[in-house]
Parts: sequence; structure tokens; C-alpha cells
Amino acid sequence: MHECLNKNLFLVKEHLGIFKAANNYDIHDPETGEVIMHCREDSLGFFTKLLRFSDYKRMTPFDVVVRIPDGEQLVRITRGVSMLRSNVSVLDENDRRIGGFRQKLLSIGGAFTVLDARDREICRLQGKWTGWDFRFMAGETELAHVSKKWAGLGKELFTSADNYVLEISDAVPADSPLRQLILAAVMCIDMVLKE
Repeated sequence: MHECLNKNLFLVKEHLGIFKAANNYDIHDPETGEVIMHCREDSLGFFTKLLRFSDYKRMTPFDVVVRIPDGEQLVRITRGVSMLRSNVSVLDENDRRIGGFRQKLLSIGGAFTVLDARDREICRLQGKWTGWDFRFMAGETELAHVSKKWAGLGKELFTSADNYVLEISDAVPADSPLRQLILAAVMCIDMVLKE
């Protein structure tokens, strides 16, 4: 696992555009403002692009690859066509499945179950319907928190509503695949729950 995944604080900035079909993000180190990861959806098909501009956007498949700036893959997030709820797969740097997410069918504010490679529950992602505040919970233990509130260094980089901060707890060990799953889930919050 790449060392940049062992950080505990990430600032995520979505690329905006008038006719944007693909989901693209940059992930910054909050201490330096430096871009440490790129998240790109480069392999969109023609019909998927068309459907992204319709009411069917939330049902379209996606394939987002998270890479460091030199191009090395860290995580890949994929989903096929989604009808009622999303089932997302997360792959490691070698395209081996390390887990995924299953969207809860009836939840206020949005929720996922985070699964390991054998589809066993690791934790739950829980959100508030009133805003952009999500927590990764394993029982009563908070493993990570995602929100739009940031008051630290680099604040000037994040002034739009499409930017947010991911804070991973020290309870998540370094080099744990759970770090990859948490990072992947942050992309899914935006694509599955908030689009």
C-alpha cells in the first residue's frame, strides 16, 4: 500500500464543469496544499455519458481510479447499472477486490454498509439528511468522518460547495485495506448519495 494512504487528513476537491459527465476529483495534503492523489473516471462509454445528463444519472455505472500524480493506481471503485440501491466494488492497486459497499435501501440521509473482500460487514457509513456530514462507525467507534467544514491550513483552496475533508481516526491501522475502502467510500458518497 502506498504511504500517502497512511495520512489521517485529506482535502477532496471535485472538478466542476458545465457539461461534466465524468466524476473527477483531486485529493490534497492539507498541510502543504499539494495534490497527492487524482481520482478520474476516464473510461466512460458514449451512452453512459448521455445518461449522465438525464434523470437516470444516479443509475449509471461508474469506474473511478485513484492514482498518485505519477500514475500509480491506489484504488479503483466500480459499479454496474444500479436500479434500487448501489452495490459498489473496491479494487486495490493490482485490481484485486478488497471489499465494497452496499447502499441501504431506505435510509434518511444516506447510508452504506462497508464490506471486506468476503462481503462481511466492517463498518457502516451513516449520514445526516440535513447536510454533508458522514461518519464511518464500527459499533460505537468512529473510524472516520467526512464533512464540508474545514478551518485549517489550505482553507483558501476549498471555497466551493463541492469540496470536503476526510479525517481518518488513529484507530484505523497504517497499511490497512480499510483505509482504501474509506477513501473509496468518500467518492461514492458524492456519486451515489449526493448527485
